[in-house]
Amino acid sequence: MVFMAKYLVRAFSTSLGRHSPIKTVAIIGSGLMGSGIAQVAAANGHTVTVVDQTDEIINKATAAIKKSLGRVVKKKFPDDPKAQQTYISDVMSHLTLQTDAKAAVKSADLVIEAIVENLEIKRKLFASLDKAAPPNTIFVSNTSSIPIRDIATATNRLDRFGGLHFFNPVPVMKLVEIIRLPETTDETFTALESFGKALGKKTVQCKDTPGFIVNRLLVPYMLEAVRLVERGDATPQDIDVAMKLGAGYPMGPFELLDYVGLDTTKFIVDGWHQRDPDNPLYRPSEILNKLVAENKLGIKTGQGFYSYNNK
Repeated sequence: MVFMAKYLVRAFSTSLGRHSPIKTVAIIGSGLMGSGIAQVAAANGHTVTVVDQTDEIINKATAAIKKSLGRVVKKKFPDDPKAQQTYISDVMSHLTLQTDAKAAVKSADLVIEAIVENLEIKRKLFASLDKAAPPNTIFVSNTSSIPIRDIATATNRLDRFGGLHFFNPVPVMKLVEIIRLPETTDETFTALESFGKALGKKTVQCKDTPGFIVNRLLVPYMLEAVRLVERGDATPQDIDVAMKLGAGYPMGPFELLDYVGLDTTKFIVDGWHQRDPDNPLYRPSEILNKLVAENKLGIKTGQGFYSYNNK
């Protein structure tokens, strides 16, 4: 009996350290990132609810997801229209899109925030959701530049809060960065890691440092490319060619800046500079500021460091 009692206590204690697999996901924000995450999660069997502010936005997101799935099935089932339609229908059957965030999180194992990169708006959202979601629900942000802790302190679940930083376009990019706070439990981290792997992603772990891994290295690299141009050392075209052919990069820094959006890069740089004004890596760029002020934001506006034909 003593042996059995010890065994039961040990088994019960072990079970407390485990987190049930994430099956139900609520995603707040239906833009490129939110819709992309939703598509991949639904395609891998998760029950997904996507939330945004209006029915009009939701309808656009639904159309965007279906269009993206259309590209997927053409590669997956190139000569089988019936299989294409079946696949799209199956993925969409796992998706619900609505405007009530509090209702969406009530049955969620995981809540992913993918809204505008504004700290106060994120904090306000999470403070509200913290009251509506069950105690065991894990919260994460998909922010690429704001410290996770600054967002998480709006809630009472630092132990169940982390970051899941996906990359655009989510259905194509294989990486997800998992960000953990000092308070993030091993149980929470393991659940997030398992979720990332269940989506077919390669996961990497990082502490809550500015830009995490990828952007912490990538943004200063792009800024230094801009400074080469500001000093008159080289042209954007030559720099792009040099980095593609000399370093083997798929895109040059200026092509990448235009793809990401010059306003997005400026937002990241400004935030980092504000937090660490003496760091020369985060010094603002005059050319970048000028282009953004002129609404030359890259591919999305048809003009950035390069000109594009809008279709």
